[in-house]
Formats: sequence, C-alpha cells, structure tokens
Amino acid sequence: MSLRIETFTLGVFGVNVYLVTDAVTGTQAIIDTSETDEVVGLFAKSNPSMILLTHAHVDHAGALPFLQARFPKATTVLPRLEQEFFTTLTQQGSWFGAPEMNRPLGRIDRLVDDGDVVELGATRLTFISTPGHTPGMGCFYDDHDIFVGDTLFAGSIGRTDLPTGDAVVMKASLEKLMALPGHLRVHSGHGPMTTLGEELATNPFLGFIRAERGLEGDDGVDW
Repeated sequence: MSLRIETFTLGVFGVNVYLVTDAVTGTQAIIDTSETDEVVGLFAKSNPSMILLTHAHVDHAGALPFLQARFPKATTVLPRLEQEFFTTLTQQGSWFGAPEMNRPLGRIDRLVDDGDVVELGATRLTFISTPGHTPGMGCFYDDHDIFVGDTLFAGSIGRTDLPTGDAVVMKASLEKLMALPGHLRVHSGHGPMTTLGEELATNPFLGFIRAERGLEGDDGVDW
C-alpha cells in the first residue's frame, strides 16, 4: 500500500479525521479536521505538509484555524466549487440554533477541480468532484483508497436535506463515484470503512445504479 492511514473519530458529530502518510517518503497529510481544537493535541508529534478538505461543513472544516496555527507551513486544499460555501463556517452553527458552533475562517492555499492531482510524497491523490451533500463536496483517491467525506457511508449516503444540499446532483455524483474501481477502500466522514464494490452490492441508496447495470432491481429508495 502506498499510504499508511490512521483514523481519529472526534467532536460532537463523531467525524472521522484521517492522518495519511506516504509509505515511501513519510510525507503526511490530514484529511478533514473535525470542529474541535482537540485535534491539535492528537497530531502534536506529526508534521503534515497538507490539510485536505472534502467539504466545508463545520464538523469537517471547523478546526482548520487551530491546525493552521500549529502547522503554519501546511498547504490547505479545498474543492473549488466549495469556495462560497466555505464562507458560511462563520454562521453554520446558528442555522441549527447553536451559535457556539460558528467558526472563524481558515486560510485556503489551493483550489482543486475535478481530475486534479495532489502529490503527497510518492503518492498521487486524484480529486473527483461529487457535489450534492454540499455544492462542492469531493473525494481524494489513489490506487487503493478513497476518502469520500460525506458523499458515501457504509450502508448510506450523505444527507441532501441540509442547506444547499441537492438530491438530483447527489444522484449524479454517486453514479460518477461508482464508476471507479470496486476494490477501492472507502474512508468516510462518519462510520466504518467499506469498499466501493461492497456498497454497490448492498447499499440501498445505490439500488438505482444496480438497476441501471442490470444487477438487480431498484431498492425503492425515494429520491
């Protein structure tokens, strides 16, 4: 495997924060941040060169300023289509009656578009744009692993009923995601690891793709 992957489940939302290390060079990146400053202490002995954000919900990007203060030279990467939504971090808590969850904005150093490659040592991570949960949600993957944020979970998918969510766009993103190799190990924003192949075979929200491919009938999930 080209990456060593450590998973930390943090904060009131139980978000998965990933520390990934290129096995050849030891170069490190943090994928998503949680919303709590607890994340800084967990990575006190790490030396990430990058912080990759799958999307800009507060549980995934809220602790970015804390990490940037600790690792000022780390390059922060955000999907280009998520730029405008990123600015709502200062008010997302208030949307749900929890203004204490509002967060200051961190610094964005690089914007990525669909198909762009992020180099982490000897590892090449390709970005695939998968909006629907948010306007610019996206995933990073290599030949073995894919970090999907809240696009896909074991047995479920990201919500589309939150502000700026779009079920029609999400459906198209899932079709695009499931065109990738089924062996890819899926590291989601919440919950356990799975694979794209396992989700294609069993996830009720992907029944429409199975029906399109003639694998079985639609599971009846109402989009």
